Amino acid sequence: MNRINYSRETEKIIENNKREHILPSLLIHSCCAPCSSACLEYLNKYFNITILYYNPNIFPESEFKKRLGEQERLIREMSFENNVSVIRGEYDYSAFTAAVRGLEDEPEGGRRCFKCYRLRMEKAAAAAAEKGFDYFCTTLSLSPLKNAQKINEIGFELQEKYGVKWLPSDFKKKEGYKRSIELSREYKLYRQNFCGCVFSVKEGGQK
Repeated sequence: MNRINYSRETEKIIENNKREHILPSLLIHSCCAPCSSACLEYLNKYFNITILYYNPNIFPESEFKKRLGEQERLIREMSFENNVSVIRGEYDYSAFTAAVRGLEDEPEGGRRCFKCYRLRMEKAAAAAAEKGFDYFCTTLSLSPLKNAQKINEIGFELQEKYGVKWLPSDFKKKEGYKRSIELSREYKLYRQNFCGCVFSVKEGGQK
């Protein structure tokens, strides 16, 4: 099976919107400020953006609040060509534990993580549909540890379910991850050393 270059698919959509002189609205699910930094720098030229910070997987709640604070600070301090705002998602750890029930012993990067992707992305798709956004996407594909193929598969499934266009993407391409590290240094962002959930905390400790 030929793998799709999702980064190129993003570029095609941007070029088409530029030809049509369209500035669409985009709801981005953000996992954290560092990952959103490079995505925002790239996309804010071509979209009016709202960040949805919805991450009930993060443990403990103090970590959730710390990352949310950094997300909001980045948006206050970073310069943008078009509108960028943030929506605070609620902290409901039980939603995460329910989503991954039965997969607690799965390794990081496997089926448990795919359930977690879907939980957060579906919240974004539903919010985008409710609020009338043109597109939705997630920052998750910026991480080299996240499965961009699976993220995009889920995105297209949610596009069909909610009727909002999925922005196909693989933000780690074109040195996106490297740029996120540079921007994190520039803005002195807190960069966590684990994905967020209690399972990643344990695995990070073991390593």
